[in-house]
Amino acid sequence: MSRSSSRLLAATRPISIFSQSSGQHIRPFSQTCRRQAGEGAPTSLLDRIKPTSQSSQPTDPPRSSDEESSMSQLHQILAQKTMAKVRNQPTPGEEILDDGDDARATWGPADEPFHFHIYAHKHNAHVTVTKPNRSAIISMSSGNIGFKKSKRGSYDAAYQLTAFVVDKLHQGNWHKNIDKMEVVLRGFGQGREAATKVLLGSEGRLLRDKIVKVSDATRLKFGGTRSPKPRRLG
Repeated sequence: MSRSSSRLLAATRPISIFSQSSGQHIRPFSQTCRRQAGEGAPTSLLDRIKPTSQSSQPTDPPRSSDEESSMSQLHQILAQKTMAKVRNQPTPGEEILDDGDDARATWGPADEPFHFHIYAHKHNAHVTVTKPNRSAIISMSSGNIGFKKSKRGSYDAAYQLTAFVVDKLHQGNWHKNIDKMEVVLRGFGQGREAATKVLLGSEGRLLRDKIVKVSDATRLKFGGTRSPKPRRLG
């Protein structure tokens, strides 16, 4: 566009008119409504937004007294578990509690002792403690305390397993209820001697005096099926 044509266009543009009553510059072609003389200053955008009576976000329904009590009990249980782990004590779910005086009549004959079973072979070690009626109190193996693969049959795994089981019995106050105990050995693995060392050491001082019998329950065959052929080396 040339300079002469741009000057002609600027001359032909309508001039805005200033209105003293409204205090606005109003162009003849503008469709904007004139502000009334009695109106005040224009409101801000935040003032124009009408406050809603209800929030757009969903609110949680009010909790009843039962829900509040259950939540408080849950927080209390979690706090007890945390404190037990900090103090290296068993949690309520891990305790092996005594059955009480009323249930002692169901344990079996009074002259029958408790049984401490030690099953040790070259691949693993198992320790089971039973009542006189042969119902198990606790039964664990080396794999339950974190040993994997070939380490489960080692001497150290059986030693830690037996010490762990004895400690669980002490935590459940079973050493106060066991008056007689029979140690039953089975297998010729490394865990056989390891478990014996625990019972004769400081870990088994509360159960050592209760032992009245030591027996061997290793399986022996007389004849039986044919054995596998011996391994040839070299």
